[in-house]
This record gives sequence, C-alpha cells and structure tokens, in this order.
Amino acid sequence: MTFNPTLDRANKPLLRALAANWWLILLRGIAGVIFGLLAFMWPGITALSLTFLWGGYALIDGVASLWAAITGGGAGSRGWLLLVGLLGIAAGIFAFVWPVGTAGVLLLFIAAWAIATGILQIWGAIRLRKEIEGEWLLIVSGVISILFGLVLVMQPLAGALAVVWMIAIFAIIFGIDHILLAFKLRSYKA
Repeated sequence: MTFNPTLDRANKPLLRALAANWWLILLRGIAGVIFGLLAFMWPGITALSLTFLWGGYALIDGVASLWAAITGGGAGSRGWLLLVGLLGIAAGIFAFVWPVGTAGVLLLFIAAWAIATGILQIWGAIRLRKEIEGEWLLIVSGVISILFGLVLVMQPLAGALAVVWMIAIFAIIFGIDHILLAFKLRSYKA
C-alpha cells in the first residue's frame, strides 16, 4: 500500500501540522549547519566562547521547536515538540546566565541535552510512522543525537579541539538531516 499525500493528509493532523511548519524544521537544520561550520572555522575557541555559541544554538533550536508545537493547530500529540523546545530554551538560557559554571560542565550538559533530544525525536518519529513516509530521517537524527551524547559522557577528558570537531560534525549531520526532513515534509504541504 502506498501513501498518497493528497488523499491521506486529511486524516493525519500531526502530519498536516508538521507539513505546514516545514520551514521551522528547515531553519533548525540551517542553524545546525551554520553552527557546525563556525565551530570548524574557529577550532581554537575558548570554553567560554563555545558556551555562548552553543547556548545561542540551543536557544534558537528550542524556540523553533516550541513554535512548531504551539502553531500545530488541531494536531494530535505535539508533546515531544513542546519538550524539545522547552529543553532547548532552558539549556540556552542556562548557558548565558551561568557561562563560567556552564563551561566547566559543558560536555556533560551537552551530552544530557543530546541524549534527551534524541530520545524525544525517536518518540516523535514513532508517532509519525503511520502518517508519513521518511520518518526514518527523524529516527536517524535521534540516534545520532543519542550516540553523540553517549560519546561525550564516556570521553569527558577529550581535548578541546576534538570536542569542538565532534560538536561541529554532530551539528552539521543533524542540520543536514533536518534540512532533508523539512523538504520531505514540504512535499506533504497542502
């Protein structure tokens, strides 16, 4: 049985909501790629600068997710988007309010955020599996996020340059994945 986006979309409120806001997922992807490229361009970045850069990224990502949850109209459960949004906003604010303290625990902080976000993205993909083809893109993003968080937990003493590169690679892969997902959702837009 194949999925016909025109006929099946009316019975899929979550898909309609995500398709209507595909551009927010695209913005999340673009922000991720830009963040990753900036991290590669400035490999000697200090822990404090990285804290502010990452805090800005987490805040933008959280606001975009929260906006998608709020503007989802009559869609079904948008709880996973709401949680991702609130988690990102909280992480971003924490990084700006306590930058010195955050710099000291940034690796564990980012690891916890990445693991939680990954779990929520997989949860969201599972909820979408009957509504959309290509939900695997969100699953891939979630798995990458969880793996990235686990690597940071298991290797906390890695050199600053290696950490910057790991974060940059994660952000670029995450960004590209979300850009692909956004264009897939755009094809379902009414």
